[in-house]
Amino acid sequence: MVDNPIASVYIGGNDQSTFRERKTCGSRERFCSDKPRRARGEPLKDSRWRTFAAAGIVAGGLCLLTTIFSLSLTEQSAATRDFIGYWAAGRQIIHGTDPYDPQQVLRLEKAVGLGSLQIKITPSPPVGLALVIPLGFLRAKSGLVFWMLAQVACISVALWILWLVQGRPNTRTHLFGYLFAPALACLMAGQLGIFCLLGIAVFLLWHDRRPFIAGAALLPLTLKPHLFLPVGLVLLFWVIWRRTPRVLVGLVAAMAASSAAVLLFDPQVWTQYVGMMRSNLMRDRFAPTLSAYLRWDIAPSAVWLEYLPAGAACVWALWYFWRRRDQWKWMEHGLTVLLVSVMCAPYAWLTDEAVLLPAVLVGVYRAIDTRRSLLPIAIFCAAALIELYADVRITSWYYTWTTPAWLAWYLYATRSSIAKAKSSDVDSAVQAG
Repeated sequence: MVDNPIASVYIGGNDQSTFRERKTCGSRERFCSDKPRRARGEPLKDSRWRTFAAAGIVAGGLCLLTTIFSLSLTEQSAATRDFIGYWAAGRQIIHGTDPYDPQQVLRLEKAVGLGSLQIKITPSPPVGLALVIPLGFLRAKSGLVFWMLAQVACISVALWILWLVQGRPNTRTHLFGYLFAPALACLMAGQLGIFCLLGIAVFLLWHDRRPFIAGAALLPLTLKPHLFLPVGLVLLFWVIWRRTPRVLVGLVAAMAASSAAVLLFDPQVWTQYVGMMRSNLMRDRFAPTLSAYLRWDIAPSAVWLEYLPAGAACVWALWYFWRRRDQWKWMEHGLTVLLVSVMCAPYAWLTDEAVLLPAVLVGVYRAIDTRRSLLPIAIFCAAALIELYADVRITSWYYTWTTPAWLAWYLYATRSSIAKAKSSDVDSAVQAG
């Protein structure tokens, strides 16, 4: 007797029973469950109370966080974080003044308690600055409370999305993302990495089903374009190869809306941005990256050396994409490019590495599935947390190891899938020959 290749399999859900079809391959089964099938006359569980309870928990948690932040944070707390640069930019924009003017920004920051600390001015291009405009309508402390609540909401949604794209596994492994050192550093500094993380998570979820929204979700990445040069290049070629222009249309539409909002307040913002980029304001800032090592060890005055690894990464990314263009998967190949892109960025800090959380979590899920040891990622995460809470400055050389470590973890955890991809490439080449 031959087994039926198509079978109906029960998949247990939290709120209701669902059934899926699965294909068997010999004696191996992809889906299985020991739960009995729901009887025809048995009523479905009412999930309304669960929904109300979940909403109550979220609302209560939001109120608790608001209270904690409001009582523990001060104007000076805002002034000593990177957040103050975005607050000052928003303040300048709504008054129609230059958000890149060092003197005006410094005066604003000193007024709220910057003291003798270095000026914090955003180098982000105007195309995405609409995201910081709401901060301009708030005082520094209120803006910081709002900013941190938005960050907590964004990382929570991002982790939920990453759990969804993994097939809703019956585990809460994704919650360890709250302990990811770069994400915690980003939250404490009031940086942008968590907003970029949410954009990447939405793209991974909807790049096939809702490409317009997936493209629009990438808007926060335009605030730190230097981190995503190889990713952006691959995205462009992927859109051309797959003939899915709606991703780019969504991104361009979001950029146009954001630019229009900024230009409405400050029509000269692009001229001001070009003037800031031509100045020496950003050239002497140190970042613990491999690119910075290359520059400072060879020729400290040659700024172009910092962009050499990013250029090499772009060339590699195009080759990597072209070899896998017919089987390209953003949840697999795209994350590899993302890791290399951040590692080879001309300048970056620990807070920017929050965008690598999807790759780290996917590696954890793959390692669990293949029964590989989780000890490497446990050591990496613990070491990063120790440095962070030992108050090692994020501009220190001691954080140079983190991006290579996340890449090494991902390659270790997913090496079986990489081997399969190489095997399929060989098979395709043999068939073509």
